Amino acid sequence: MRFKDVFSIIGPAMVGPSSSHTAGAARIGRAARQVLGEMPRSAEVIFFGSFAATYRGHGTDRAIAGGLLNFCTDDHRLPDSIELAGEAGMEISFRQGAGLFPHPNTVQLRLAGKDSGSELALTGISIGGGNIEIVDIDGFGVKLSGMYPTVLIHHMDYLGVLASVTAVMRKGQFNIGHMSLDRKNRSGAALTVLELDESATPELLRDLGALPAVKSVKLVDLNDDKGKGRTP
Repeated sequence: MRFKDVFSIIGPAMVGPSSSHTAGAARIGRAARQVLGEMPRSAEVIFFGSFAATYRGHGTDRAIAGGLLNFCTDDHRLPDSIELAGEAGMEISFRQGAGLFPHPNTVQLRLAGKDSGSELALTGISIGGGNIEIVDIDGFGVKLSGMYPTVLIHHMDYLGVLASVTAVMRKGQFNIGHMSLDRKNRSGAALTVLELDESATPELLRDLGALPAVKSVKLVDLNDDKGKGRTP
């Protein structure tokens, strides 16, 4: 069993009035940026529930924009992030959503990459104290907390794929703290999410990407502060 540290309980260092509506939102935006793998050219942000009712007053829109620029929760640029996103060439829009949503603090992001044009649809929820859960990535049901370094593996749902993945993890001596998997259909596209006890190395990502059934490998590490103080 893994225990939360005291900082995850009392909330993160942050700029903004609310750990749920500001810090959590920034972490969702930053997770989406890392899943996309590049700065978005365009971002449609759809708020649900409490997020939809209060996002302007609580700065949730600016927090999401800052996360998409790879800003950490305590980055001094967060209050100016919407303007900075525009200066960086990101077209970003915000609106209220309707219909069912998994949590009062829910946001859906629809992104297109600036360089590759790759598209991403991601749904995240802010569960309090700056903590988040990513619950959907491109139609795959997932569970990604952002508390630990996380590897996302897009692959085909073939027999033996998970055995090959765990063999690579064992060879590199990486321990899996939590794993979730969803697939479109039998023998179709699948997404495996691995939360690790330590940060993934470039060698691990390379070896996972070399597996025959694997289409792509992405790393989400919200504990890495490399976005702090840097331009988008």
